[in-house]
Amino acid sequence: MIERDDRLRQVHEYEEFETIDIIHLGWSSDIKYDVRTKSGERCVLRISDMSYFETKKKEFETIQLFNALGFEMSKAICFRKAKDESFCYMLLSYIEGESLEEALPKLDVERQYQLGIEAGLILRQIHELKVPTGFKKIIDIREKKLKQLQAYESSLHRMPDDQTVIDYIKSNIHYIGNQEPTFQHGDFHPGNLILTKEGKVGVIDFNRWDIADPYEEFYKLECFSSAISVPFSKGQIDAYFNHKVPNDFWRTLAVYAAHVAVYSIHWAEKFGDEDIQNMKKMYEMILNHYDYFKKIIPCWY
Repeated sequence: MIERDDRLRQVHEYEEFETIDIIHLGWSSDIKYDVRTKSGERCVLRISDMSYFETKKKEFETIQLFNALGFEMSKAICFRKAKDESFCYMLLSYIEGESLEEALPKLDVERQYQLGIEAGLILRQIHELKVPTGFKKIIDIREKKLKQLQAYESSLHRMPDDQTVIDYIKSNIHYIGNQEPTFQHGDFHPGNLILTKEGKVGVIDFNRWDIADPYEEFYKLECFSSAISVPFSKGQIDAYFNHKVPNDFWRTLAVYAAHVAVYSIHWAEKFGDEDIQNMKKMYEMILNHYDYFKKIIPCWY
């Protein structure tokens, strides 16, 4: 059935839609719909507030750049203002298949590892893509992370005995931001990866793309991926570095992991107590992975 939303009639392609179903997954401020056209094409419609027009235009252009890399991913179809210009929207192709978040636990260890290999090679392609001149202003990643850490230190949801972690971040902050800034997917983990019907890894949800330290991309392994599949997580790292993981990567990842362990608790405050408690559990998980940062390589690897 067509989703009952008067705004949808302002979408130029509305009359081409056969069915429209809202998508409730994800943290994005976009309103997302699973759309089937009368010609049988399946798409994702992402509606955004007009105040995000320039940001979303850049996101669409980034997806177009990524499309040229050739891996399975959402394809850019169009980006437009609504007829009444009350919002903007983009149409992307829909990747058929099952989320790796759901698929990985059902697969044998070797298959999980091989999908991690494929994901790692995709991530390396994204990071090797040349960034056009003036495409996006590059921020000081160390300054950004220290400001976020300060926000956590001033928050109402501090963890007991967290000073050791805070001190670790501050004394090792020089390890991050040393790589040449590259494109990032921005949220590269099994929840945004699809096992396609052809058995390939497909990539979706590019709304957190960025241009920054490529090593930052890997802290999602600590937050999400390793809890779902250790073989997948190992495969992603091994393939990305062609099975020769440099020591500076581990030192850098440990700092990002320590930072996300504490800052995510403050970040979750706007979503409510359930999310705060989930982030506190993640904090304990990450600290256990690193033996309270006595190690620089997580125990799961």
